[in-house]
Amino acid sequence: MSNVSPSGPPMAASPLTRAVLEIDEYASGLGWDRPARLFALVDTARLRAQAPSLSSQLGAGADQTTTYTPIEQEELPKGKPLDEFLGTIAWPEGVAGCALTVERLMLPPSAESQVPQGMGEKQLAKWVAAHPDRQEVRMTVAVLRDGAREAAIRLREKDSPNEVLTGPDLVPGLADALAATFEG
Repeated sequence: MSNVSPSGPPMAASPLTRAVLEIDEYASGLGWDRPARLFALVDTARLRAQAPSLSSQLGAGADQTTTYTPIEQEELPKGKPLDEFLGTIAWPEGVAGCALTVERLMLPPSAESQVPQGMGEKQLAKWVAAHPDRQEVRMTVAVLRDGAREAAIRLREKDSPNEVLTGPDLVPGLADALAATFEG
């Protein structure tokens, strides 16, 4: 079953799932081989009330069923590891959550037993890139201040809105890193 209605907006029960699918659809429209993108998630009703002109520019007033409006942040710094960058983020109170979309190479679980021991991060990345069963994926992960999580994974070889896998526990490490941006 498709997560997207014929007219475009995601058909998902959870407001956070809808936001993740909206971001996934946006990233899909940009194509593959793109840098990671960071989004603030703001409460749409609050945005409409506090900043009507910004709300209309972002299209937040059009869909009354949207609970969270994703607002793309500035481009992530080049050359800085993602985990280090996320460790520098602090969100203002008006931000209900955040999301990140990032492309990676992944291996199926069946390949875990083949991973050579003792490799450094760069060596392991080269090994994964050369593996015949590797898959290019785009992961969109979102977290809310209250701890709610959601993720969407899209395989490059099955690049279709009908083939997007969603769930709260698909990318736990990245979800943990995003949740840490709300601590402190």
